[in-house]
Amino acid sequence: MSVLVLSEDFDPTVDAVIDELHRRDVEVFRCDTAWFPTRMSLAAELGGDRWEGPLVTEDRCVSLMGLRSGWYRRPTAFVFSDGMSGPERRHAEWEAKLGFGGVLADLPLLWVNHPSREADASYKPVQLATAARCHLTVPPTLITNRPDAVRRFAADQRGHVVVKPLAYGSVFEAGGRKAIYTHALTTEELIDLTGVETTAHLFQRAILDKMFEARVTVVGRRIFAASIHADSDAARADWRSDYDSLRINVVDLPPEVAQGVVAFMDALGLMFGAFDFAVDSDGVWWFFECNSAGQFGFVEDATGLPITAALADLLQRGHV
Repeated sequence: MSVLVLSEDFDPTVDAVIDELHRRDVEVFRCDTAWFPTRMSLAAELGGDRWEGPLVTEDRCVSLMGLRSGWYRRPTAFVFSDGMSGPERRHAEWEAKLGFGGVLADLPLLWVNHPSREADASYKPVQLATAARCHLTVPPTLITNRPDAVRRFAADQRGHVVVKPLAYGSVFEAGGRKAIYTHALTTEELIDLTGVETTAHLFQRAILDKMFEARVTVVGRRIFAASIHADSDAARADWRSDYDSLRINVVDLPPEVAQGVVAFMDALGLMFGAFDFAVDSDGVWWFFECNSAGQFGFVEDATGLPITAALADLLQRGHV
């Protein structure tokens, strides 16, 4: 039985987990959705009530019936042959998504995470409302494209407001990738909010009295919590902006937060999640987000928490 890993070609996090699985003599079939249909083929036939047949690359082949688990971690878009017209390409994209993607989504595997659950969990409004329903503490939040709504919200929060991306933490600009970090709005920016009207934006009350932030990584039912102490102004605003200034340590997770995290995972049907919190001087754990394909190597390197081994355990077992 094999573990199916769907990821982009360059992913050191995936490399580490696959190395661990290989040390355990577990067969792994790694591919990317971008390989279909030019570098990978599928021949799935409905046998009874499940799909059977091979998934084939230039040098490897795996039977759909021979899979025990699947790790769906940031696979990239389908790539098609050159020379297709725009309408042909759009048609091919939908056929690949609903055909190839539909077969994968129906495989009765332990998924980390199931493609459909992964898609649901990518919506930050869903995350924030789910966290609140699971009794995690969520900062006051506004999603809008109206400048007047932003000013009203900022007045309610006494001007202590940050803006965050709803989706990707980076954009391609001037031929390169530019990071988008959490940004505290200044008085001048609240006066001139030109551009807010162009799309949806997420505004949130700033947590001013942070003692530290925390990354809580959940693998199946195992929880690994680490505190993140920032020693620069940039990192205090968004710790991703200055990794060199961080001090990362194992931290005890309050029982009520652990219960909320597990409830959140159950509500969204996730097997893996990387939660971000801020902890204030009153000991309140403020939920920011859960990245269902988040990084964990930097936490493991700093603390020794066995997250890679836990993920390999889960994929190897094929059940919780």
